[in-house]
Amino acid sequence: MRTVIPIDPPHDPTVLDAASLGAAIRSARTRRRIPLVEAADALGISRQTMINIEKGGAGVGLPTVLRAAQELGVTLFAVPAMEREVVRQAIMAIRD
Repeated sequence: MRTVIPIDPPHDPTVLDAASLGAAIRSARTRRRIPLVEAADALGISRQTMINIEKGGAGVGLPTVLRAAQELGVTLFAVPAMEREVVRQAIMAIRD
């Protein structure tokens, strides 16, 4: 079995696109040292679908991506645009 190398989460917690959400999901998976194939099996999806989620690739339905995020411990917040920067800075302050 291959060793899972933990990947740090994206520095900026703002999810702007599928790629940034995928990076957060990949970080959560690797920090828990779960191999990609094992995560895919647990979610009932193919290895390729898991790769597509983590790379922000096209063709993966939003419910599948959200379920992967939830199962791997990635939390998403819906924040009004006017409050986004305040929330972003608060999250970044907690990390630092």
